[in-house]
Amino acid sequence: MDEPHHRIRALHTDSTITVYQAYAPEIGLPAVQEGCFPAAWKRDRMTWIKPSFLWMMYRCGWGAKAGQETVLAVEITRDGFEWALRHACLSSYVRGVHPDQAAWQRQLKRAPARVQWDPERDLHLRPMPYRSLQLGLSGEAARRYADEWITSIRDVTPLAHEIHALVSGGDLDSAARLLPQEDPYPMEEEVLAPLQG
Repeated sequence: MDEPHHRIRALHTDSTITVYQAYAPEIGLPAVQEGCFPAAWKRDRMTWIKPSFLWMMYRCGWGAKAGQETVLAVEITRDGFEWALRHACLSSYVRGVHPDQAAWQRQLKRAPARVQWDPERDLHLRPMPYRSLQLGLSGEAARRYADEWITSIRDVTPLAHEIHALVSGGDLDSAARLLPQEDPYPMEEEVLAPLQG
């Protein structure tokens, strides 16, 4: 079956969706222990959440990049995730989606969330011909994320290392079996349509 060019794929339940982030241990480990981000986590900065495990692996180098050694699976409410999408703007101007560049810039300035679509990755972290969502949260969205939406935070660094070792050893079947089960996320077309650049 052909994948649509833009699709949200995620591990999700009836009420939650799992997104991934990677941090230095001084932020990641307390977040896991407390189930929320520590005081060192900056609420006034944009934070990017990624529903794609393999895209996170590409970004953090399987948890080997400096400052990204602790890979977190953050389970948040679907209500929160969908609030962010409804209040989001594309991170770059797209002709035909926005009336003009100035209108996009005004929308971007107001929006507490922004959407970026990046090539999904395979087990070798090579780009696939279709894209996965990255969602940037700032201002009100970042505060809601930290204070209201999170239901659990798990350390999936050992899983990242295990899958990477299997890929490095050429055992792609075993590696694939360990991947989180990411299925198409049901989202209304009228919400996604203006976010597909």
